[in-house]
Amino acid sequence: MSDYYNPKKTYGLFEPNSKEPFKFSRSKLDLFLNCPRCFYLDRRLGISRPPGYPFTLNSAVDALLKKEFDLHRAKGEAHPMMKHYKIDAIPFEHEKMNDWRNTFVGVRHLHQPTNFTVFGAIDDVWINPKKELLIVDYKATAKQGEINLDAPWQIAYKRQMEIYQWLFRQNDFKVSETGYFVYANGKADKEAFDKKLEFDVYVIPYQGDDSWINDALIKAHQCLISDQIPQADKECDFCAYYNTRKENE
Repeated sequence: MSDYYNPKKTYGLFEPNSKEPFKFSRSKLDLFLNCPRCFYLDRRLGISRPPGYPFTLNSAVDALLKKEFDLHRAKGEAHPMMKHYKIDAIPFEHEKMNDWRNTFVGVRHLHQPTNFTVFGAIDDVWINPKKELLIVDYKATAKQGEINLDAPWQIAYKRQMEIYQWLFRQNDFKVSETGYFVYANGKADKEAFDKKLEFDVYVIPYQGDDSWINDALIKAHQCLISDQIPQADKECDFCAYYNTRKENE
């Protein structure tokens, strides 16, 4: 393991002999599913993938949608978008909403088989007349054509939704299998920018299935407690780049 180890990055790493619960974000579980080797290097050895560019426009859309839905949450009424899509629900009011949305707090659960404190920060939650929670995630893009969840890379969006549904169920909430993506699509067909960007907004239902999560957490734990760096996923671009570079040194 000496070829990979970087002693400068030690904070928040997994220690196999530690008895303390290990903070484990939903994004790290997704990393494990994408590439076990990248996951191991990141959480065990402190060698992370190069960071991507921040999606600041997406973050702005996210913040504005939250403010908009919060206005209707305070009034205990449905947002017009929910009425348009015939969704019989209202934004869910709860004292922990700000914590659930906080990246560093989120919705969390101690998974006993692994001693992982699994957590994730949600965008929104609605509630229907059956008192079921509907997990909601905001997305933003700018593309031509139909807005849907059909692209192979959008499996990450679906896993994200399912992990949120699972976390709320572990916290004893009644959660509907149906979640919703509020998808904002930037319009590029205007005559001029005129200092504003307009969006079409779609609400896309998704039937979640969280049955895979327990097994995935156990496998991620088994990966971390090993002293052997696992094989890379064959489709991992990061590992392919690393291997190619090593071959040409």
